[in-house]
Order: sequence, then C-alpha cells, then structure tokens
Amino acid sequence: MARFIIEGGHTLKGVLSPQGAKNEALQVICATLLTSEKITISNIPEISDVLRLIEILRSLGASVERLSKGEFVFQALNINVNYLSSSQFFAQAGSLRGSLMIVGPMLGRFGVGIIPQPGGDKIGRRRLDTHFRGFEALGAKFTFDETESSYRVDTKKLTGCYMLLDEASVTGTANLVMAATLADGITTIYNAACEPYLQQLCKMLNSMGANIQGVGSNLLTITGVTSLNGCNHVLLPDMIEVGSFIGLAAMTGSEITIKNAGFNQLGIIPESFRRFGIQMNLNGDDLFIPAQEHYEIESFIDGSILTVADAPWPGLTPDLLSIFLVIATQARGSVLIHQKMFESRLFFVDRLIDMGAKIILCDPHRATVIGLDKAHPLRGIRMSSPDIRAGVALLIAALSAHGKSTIDYIEQIDRGYEDIDLRLNDIGARIIRE
Repeated sequence: MARFIIEGGHTLKGVLSPQGAKNEALQVICATLLTSEKITISNIPEISDVLRLIEILRSLGASVERLSKGEFVFQALNINVNYLSSSQFFAQAGSLRGSLMIVGPMLGRFGVGIIPQPGGDKIGRRRLDTHFRGFEALGAKFTFDETESSYRVDTKKLTGCYMLLDEASVTGTANLVMAATLADGITTIYNAACEPYLQQLCKMLNSMGANIQGVGSNLLTITGVTSLNGCNHVLLPDMIEVGSFIGLAAMTGSEITIKNAGFNQLGIIPESFRRFGIQMNLNGDDLFIPAQEHYEIESFIDGSILTVADAPWPGLTPDLLSIFLVIATQARGSVLIHQKMFESRLFFVDRLIDMGAKIILCDPHRATVIGLDKAHPLRGIRMSSPDIRAGVALLIAALSAHGKSTIDYIEQIDRGYEDIDLRLNDIGARIIRE
C-alpha cells in the first residue's frame, strides 16, 4: 500500500496541463473491439484504470502498440471470445468497472457478452439495469449466473428498436450505442446521456463508418451498418481534472494556469466555481486562476443558502461535488451540497471534520458546509482515500492545511490522476510518495 505525505500550507504557482479524459478513454478503448482494423488513439492518460482495461483487451487477443506517451494503436483482429468465460477474465474485469463497456461491442460484433459483477469505487449502488434491459430490447437474451455473480447476453443478430432509458446513464448509453452500430435497422435511444465523453465516442464511431444522428442531444438515432473501419481519435482534456485544479488554486490561494483546458467542453463547471466567488480568466483555451486571499459563496436571489447538486449533462457532473465540498470549507458563506446519484460518496466528510472543517452531514446524500473564510486553516491529519474523487479532494485539503498530512491507499487516486504528485510538486507542492 502506498501513501502520500503532504506538507501543507504552501502557495503554489505555475502551469498545469490536464491529462486526457479518463471517462472518455474507457469508452473509446472498448469501442476498438467493434472493428478488425487499426485504431490510433492519442492523449490517453496512462493511469491504472486505463492500463488495466488495455491489458484486458490484450488478453482477449487484441494487439496494442504504444507509439509514444499517451498514443496507442489498437487492432482487435484475433479476438478469443472464449476468454470471456475464463477465471482470468473474471479476475481482471471484476476489479474494473469500466470493463462493463466491453459487453456492447462484443455483443454487437461477436454475438456474446459476459461480465462479472464489476468493481470500482465504493460510492454506493450503481445498478446495471439500463445496460441489460437495453440489450434485451435489441434482441439479446440475458442470463444472470448467481453462483459466479456474472451477467451474460447472447444474440444471433441484434435488431434496431426504440427505447426510452429509465435513467440517462453515461456508461449505459455508451454500451447501447456501441452495440447498436452493428445492429440491423434503426435504433432510437431517448433519454440518452449526452456528456462530452459520450459525444466523443459517437464522433469516433461516425469516423469509423457508423451512422449516429443527434450527437450532443438526449435523442440518438443509430442506423446500423454491416462493419466499421479504423480511424484516428484524440481525447479531450479531462474536465474533472480541470475542475480539481481550479479547486486547488482556490484552497491554497495560488496562481495557476491550466493549459489547453478544453473550455468549450466544460459546460456549467466554470460558472459553478464562479458562484463560489472563484475568479478565472480565459486566454485562448488556457484558464488562468489568480491568487485569491478570500472567496465568497453566492446566495440564491431570495437570500436563501446556495444548493449545489449533481445532474445529468449539461448539469453539474457528480465527479466534482467532492471538490466543491472541500473548497466550501474555506469559503466565506455556507452551501448545501446535494449528491443525488450515489449514497456513499459524502462519507469522506468525517476526515474533513477531523481536519477542523464545519460540516453537517444531513443524510447520505446531503451535507451543509459552513465556510471558515480561511480564518481557521484546516489541520493536517492521517487519513485514507476512499475513492478516486474523494481522494483528490482530501489531497487538496491537505495541501491547504497547516502541518503534515498522510493519505493512505493512494492507489485509489492513481486510478484517475496520472503522476499527480510529480505534477503538483513541479509548481511548489510538497508531496512525498512512500
């Protein structure tokens, strides 16, 4: 088990470049299984979750060549479908939730998809109904093996249909879109997710020869084709990392420039930070956050306390609520953080309370934060990283705190952030990895 030892209380200054989007990487890498031709993908973050997915593809028989840092060539020419039933695959896929998106392309191209109960962050219940009900609507037969806790779908040929998703699941939409590209006829998906990652997946599939209409909306129309071609694809900057860097600048009173932030794909994120009083300036596609001694949370126009809640795109992504909660601890004013999607994601607030934050955990989904206005800095403590996003939020808290902090189980952070300690140390942070 690795850990970070952080000496907090230091002001940072410099330039940070966001990595490629993790969530997009997991989708488009799975999509390479839809064709036997070569696909080159650039700006891939070389983080543990992505590298584990690449290893799964290799084990399935796909060839994967690393051309340079972040640039890989995939060719799913000789896929061993039987590997899906092996204990080795179950061990690999069971520890990585992103492996679930293998099912759609495998079902569409080879007529079978198998996945064990997927792993990932322990942030609450994450049901799979959207995926498998959608596959059934396309004509697949679904079975659940209680002994192995595994899911299987089979088909001779998928057939296009109309479906109304019961939730705008990003991974569910991605899985169904990938399967539908090779189905007979037209598939219409209403209440589809439309996050930038999903838009990127659809654009990549269209460049491979798919016919997907409505990209960027919640109504997708997919006209099936008989085969797909190779292509070149470049990942967007990771908007979650961009948001994390904005929060880092605010908490530590630092001057940070985020290079090539992909501002046009950030949606409501910059405005949400501005509602916390955090200033930022756009120069081309670079986002400059000046050093601020104080920042103040807005109230609603009737004077009531601001509520920040997650919502399907173009609403605020749930992956940034941990960051907003942390920066609220040192703001002027109060805010209610409402995490609607996951019932265990706010449980890390007990670490912040131990650091001196004033937080009331109202229930598993809501927390009220009373800002300290930096009058009482957080204090360093020993803690552990419960999931990717909470782990980085705790790292930001530790960098702003007085004294030394230790964060155990940083493997969780490494799953989503590439060399985060080295990059932050380059702009003045003091983080030791042990």
